[in-house]
Amino acid sequence: MQPIGIFDSGIGGLTVFRAIAEVLPQYDYVYLGDNSRAPYGNRSFNTIHQYTWECVQWLFKQDCPLVILACNTASAKALRTIQQKDMQGLEPAKRVLGVIRPTAEVIGEYSTTKEIGVLGTTGTVQSQSYLLEIQKFFPDLKVYQQACPLWVPLVESGEYEKPGSDYFIQEYLDQIMAQSEHIDTLLLACTHYPLLQDKIKAHLPANINVVTQGDIVAKSLANYLQRHPELEQNLSQQGSRRFFTTTDDTKDFDHHASRFFSAPVTSSYVSVTEFSCK
Repeated sequence: MQPIGIFDSGIGGLTVFRAIAEVLPQYDYVYLGDNSRAPYGNRSFNTIHQYTWECVQWLFKQDCPLVILACNTASAKALRTIQQKDMQGLEPAKRVLGVIRPTAEVIGEYSTTKEIGVLGTTGTVQSQSYLLEIQKFFPDLKVYQQACPLWVPLVESGEYEKPGSDYFIQEYLDQIMAQSEHIDTLLLACTHYPLLQDKIKAHLPANINVVTQGDIVAKSLANYLQRHPELEQNLSQQGSRRFFTTTDDTKDFDHHASRFFSAPVTSSYVSVTEFSCK
């Protein structure tokens, strides 16, 4: 078995996993949610890097030759160091990919006014990663950012479906839309945020595009595997899906995952004490 590993700080990465599994159902997958240490968004660079690299190493030990960081904060603050430093000396066939670059490559195609807003965690916004990446592909695009530090806790706690969450959703939307009257596209630059999508749209004018990353990342991964047959041919293809979480409350994780995949999900608990960060 050589499955594709998918990592997120919590349940948000399931939005990406679901899209990937729909586009590429034939492959085997291992999903790891670091729920016990979520959210990552307000943590320091060093802590985010340490946690992310620990989880990547654990997925490597599960025989995953390819790991997808289905987490914008990890992609923004840990991916470059992992690729350029931590991976040195490891098996050269192993790969770690993120979600920011695939999104930056296409986001400009969604906007008519050439002005977009990026909604993300504090860590993602402070990293300036989206500003830098989007500039490479769409230099004429104006990009505004807004940190939404309370949205991930709302999702992880299950409070996002309750009426009380509307206040915090409206607050951040008002702040991003106040930055320019010409914004016509909002990127949900956190894989947790699609769970808030219906409420986000309800608080916005109908002409505002709300873009999520799942389909974008799934299509990009399919293209990547086509361009790298040396990696693709080593991936096992039995259509299996295994789920792991670092919280001992696996029933809560299973509840969320089952809703994503419209089928019962039974996850396994993995303690962070099993991780090793070299």
